Amino acid sequence: MKLTKIATFNVNSIRSRVDLIATWLKEKNPVDILCMQELKCEEAQFPKAPFEALGYEIAVNGEKRYNGVAVCSRLPLKRVKREFGVEVLDRQKRLIEVEIEDMVILNVYAPHGDSDESNPKHLYKMEFYDALRAYVAALHETYEKVIVLGDMNVALEDIDVYNPEIFEGSVGFLESEKEKLRALIDVGLHDCYRNKYPDTKAFTWWDYRTAGIWRDEGMRIDYILATDAVVALCEDISVDLWTRRRRTPTPSDHAPLVGIVKLSGSRK
Repeated sequence: MKLTKIATFNVNSIRSRVDLIATWLKEKNPVDILCMQELKCEEAQFPKAPFEALGYEIAVNGEKRYNGVAVCSRLPLKRVKREFGVEVLDRQKRLIEVEIEDMVILNVYAPHGDSDESNPKHLYKMEFYDALRAYVAALHETYEKVIVLGDMNVALEDIDVYNPEIFEGSVGFLESEKEKLRALIDVGLHDCYRNKYPDTKAFTWWDYRTAGIWRDEGMRIDYILATDAVVALCEDISVDLWTRRRRTPTPSDHAPLVGIVKLSGSRK
């Protein structure tokens, strides 16, 4: 079995970050499978050439100006799914599913929501999570090896924010949001980072406006969740801060989360 790097990264506009990401992949961290969120473009505008030049096969579920998800893989994509047959999941381009070897990866960009729990944005987030949970439960009945990863827009525990008192009552840290993420995990998933590092603070998002990256004032809202069969193969997982600590070109407000998993296949 070979070690395979799987990363999730909210890029906050792929066309604005493509040079930075390509440099990261080429010179710093050549991950095998890169799952990106918040592309902010349709597939026709996705800059495929730099990724193809590095040996990636690309699958995109894009949306003009908003949302959008993609998978770039050096391992062959056996199957790609962009539509899920559930209105709340298909309303916006927030999901893409790929099958690689005997494993399924579901790349998720969860709605941001709102701190006002009567706001339609919050209700949409709750409905999205309910539908996602039902979908993943059914997926796990078919596949033993499942990874659900992406920007979940929820910090689950006090350790997942730099100061719980500051975040109390804020979007992304509401009890109602935490309950939905826990319910998703309870269908048979594990939080790979917390499984490896139960007591370690590590963040994946820092506010641009406060320059929080330089004081490590962030939130852990990006996850790699996996079933038992994948967790058993997970060698390590970490946040790669290289892209986030760039001043030029302007970075995303997120950093990639990178897991190292034993898989039987090899690169193309």
